[in-house]
Amino acid sequence: MDSAVDVAKDAADIVLLEKDLGVLLEGVREGRTTFANTLKYVFMATSANFGNMFSMAGVSLFLPFLPLLPKQILLMNLMTDFPEMTIATDSVDEEMVNYPRRWDIKAIRKFMVTFGILSSVFDYITFGALLLVLHATQVQFRTGWFIESVVSASLIVLVIRSRKPFFRSRPGKYLLITTLSIFAAALILPFTPLTALFGFSPLPVTFFLLIGLVVLFYVFAAEMVKKVFYKTVKF
Repeated sequence: MDSAVDVAKDAADIVLLEKDLGVLLEGVREGRTTFANTLKYVFMATSANFGNMFSMAGVSLFLPFLPLLPKQILLMNLMTDFPEMTIATDSVDEEMVNYPRRWDIKAIRKFMVTFGILSSVFDYITFGALLLVLHATQVQFRTGWFIESVVSASLIVLVIRSRKPFFRSRPGKYLLITTLSIFAAALILPFTPLTALFGFSPLPVTFFLLIGLVVLFYVFAAEMVKKVFYKTVKF
């Protein structure tokens, strides 16, 4: 304890500032919470970047124009980073702190590949819908994919953050606020004065309906894949 003699405190590995062993329990719990939230960020960042690499590189082989301009990619990264930055304040499911966990690089790699490929699949579905169904122009294609990417990346954080179905695990306040804010900002952006600056254009209602349908199926598919993933991969 902090009230012990100096020689005892010098010899100790830990000095408790309060006469309460409960602080040790709180310290362990806080450490496990931090570890769980760190895993969420690693899962989100690795799978998103892995999927975007396949999407951007693959579609560039078939399009006569760049799928996104450099400034649009930077804006997309900036917007999708906001929800991820609040993961550190996110609430954690009780089962994630009941026992200690270790880094499992193999499991992280499997998660990255599984959800990265899933993300890329729905990107290609978006490409097909924009080009073959809606016959989008070059600017409309970029605007449509930008909106789909930002909205899906924001919402998928709510899916990945918990092993439970997303509607059974309440996210932290700041994570929820930033996710909904970025969701709204992505939909509003093409109708603001920033449209011309970033090379976007307003989209017809049919584009938003189709993009919304793709995102809805993406979230549903991610929930199904997550359920199977955690049954087959234990960590």
